[in-house]
Amino acid sequence: MSTFMAKKETIERKWYILDAAGKPLGKTAVTAATLLRGKHKAEYTPHVDCGDFVVIINAEKAVLTGKKLDQKFYRHHSGYIGGLKEVNYKTLMRTRPELAVELAVKGMLAKNSLGRDQITRLKVYAGENHKQQAQQPAPYEVL
Repeated sequence: MSTFMAKKETIERKWYILDAAGKPLGKTAVTAATLLRGKHKAEYTPHVDCGDFVVIINAEKAVLTGKKLDQKFYRHHSGYIGGLKEVNYKTLMRTRPELAVELAVKGMLAKNSLGRDQITRLKVYAGENHKQQAQQPAPYEVL
């Protein structure tokens, strides 16, 4: 009996929709990362991109537990001397909640070309409306 290895050509990708309203940001990100990697499928193969498409709605209503709203920062550097930029998560969730969710999911994916391909299948929206109605995404429950 031989081990099954998925091939890029034979993978069927489905569309899933996650509702982040009232759910912890981390739990939503874990569910999205699992779907993007394809770990929920029986034919999962670590070195093949066999994940599905994920649409996250209501990103602005995601919950950060504990004191993360006040103590957690999003930091990035411009590349110039003294160019470190810091944004408090309270401000980030108010102004750009899509970025906060996308960063949480991106941090849970592989740091290589496979992870870069997987993050392109993530679509995040602050509100309820999204542009993927034509794909008929199936609802997926965040645990």
